[in-house]
Amino acid sequence: MSAVQPANTYQPKGMLIDGKWVGSASGAHFTVENPARRKPIVDVPRAAAADVDAAVDAAERAFASWKKVVPRERGKLLLKIAEAIQARSEELARTIALETGNALRTQARGEANMTADIFRYFGGLASELKGETVPLGEHVLSYTRREPIGVVGAIIPWNAPVMLGALKIAPALCAGNVMVMKTAEDAPMGVLMMADICQEFLPAGVLNVLTGYGPEAGAAIANHPKIRKLSFTGSTEVGKIIMRAAAERIVPVSLELGGKSPSIVYPDADEDWAVDGIINAMRFTRQSQSCTAGSRLFLHEDIFDSFLKKLEKKTTALKIGDPLDEASDIGTIINNKQYTKVCKYVQDGLDRSDAKLVFGGLPPKTGPLSEGYFTIPTVFADRSNDWRLAREEIFGPVLVAIRWSDEAEAIRMANDSHYGLAAYVWTHDIGKGLRAAHAIESGWVQVNQGGGQTPGMSYGGYKQSGLGREFSLEGMLDSFTQRKSVTVNLAV
Repeated sequence: MSAVQPANTYQPKGMLIDGKWVGSASGAHFTVENPARRKPIVDVPRAAAADVDAAVDAAERAFASWKKVVPRERGKLLLKIAEAIQARSEELARTIALETGNALRTQARGEANMTADIFRYFGGLASELKGETVPLGEHVLSYTRREPIGVVGAIIPWNAPVMLGALKIAPALCAGNVMVMKTAEDAPMGVLMMADICQEFLPAGVLNVLTGYGPEAGAAIANHPKIRKLSFTGSTEVGKIIMRAAAERIVPVSLELGGKSPSIVYPDADEDWAVDGIINAMRFTRQSQSCTAGSRLFLHEDIFDSFLKKLEKKTTALKIGDPLDEASDIGTIINNKQYTKVCKYVQDGLDRSDAKLVFGGLPPKTGPLSEGYFTIPTVFADRSNDWRLAREEIFGPVLVAIRWSDEAEAIRMANDSHYGLAAYVWTHDIGKGLRAAHAIESGWVQVNQGGGQTPGMSYGGYKQSGLGREFSLEGMLDSFTQRKSVTVNLAV
């Protein structure tokens, strides 16, 4: 595999199938690009249906013994993996920054540390894989068991690939399942490093990780007759394809999909702490490549102009630059396709006569930022919640600010979306904040904070933002176990 990489980043060895690092059955491969330089980093195998078959067969063989491992012992292995990831967290963080374009200091290190925490959290939950007894009478013993489902097919995106991969691997394996995972083609390296660490502690075949494209490897996973569960994180459009594939074989599916998350700012929150929270909620330091980005900003009319001035001052002070530079707050968009898409949305806003550009705009065509897929945080002001920029998931740093005066109308606009993943409310009046949180149709609502997910919380979407929950004990139990009832006649 090719190319010179920066120091202290991971060098992939191939794909992981049955405990071995291998190339694709066809010998095909593809190139991973550094989005900050628009230059190749490394070549990785291009998996197809034959590789998926091999991985599923290996997983199926491993399942027979893995499901019988005492849950607490499985948990101990996950805890060892957590500590091994933590020991190599800087290498993992630099690898994430190199391939995703996410800034090392503000994003990639946090993702690496969160990955270790996810394995720690689920490693400690192994003893919670328990059932209940049901009182059906003195002569009957009735109880339930939580049993693993079998071979899990997992497909992950590129925006936070290692963390999102861990969110599938750790709970699935803790529950006694085995896994075949496809990485995102734009960001496979960090996930392969995580798999390399996992493989130091796991039996062969328990975890298999493939690199490839969605229409080839992803489709083969979604439609494989031996895969008993599908877990997908990505766009709503692809989520629908996964759900149709699951329906054909009647297999359970978990979907964490897109979002167009609202932030409602009340007039008493025209303060720096709320502005900082909006910047955080909008995920500007991840180029807003997050399904939880608060990209619809509903500002009360009394503070509309003053709040936006504060937002402009703080946001434009963020430094855009090389993701591996410690000074950079903001890195790059992942690839040319996404970069072009974001620029088209910005141009659409610039062309709209009744929208005002508050700050930002199209990226520069010359200078250091033109060498990579760098974009600029951009805010448009408009009275409408109906135009494209306020309704479609851009997955880039484009925020639409919308005035409101009536609280009920603000909540109506917040709910006027086919998405329902995250939302944010900002006010000193906790009563108003909680009433708004309860009225908003989203799976996760934060009041007076804009941070990311934490292990232990129940995270997932309403409406077309997905099915199922992650990050939590109930997410593990509901997504990766099936309940069996056993009834015994004691009178015999």
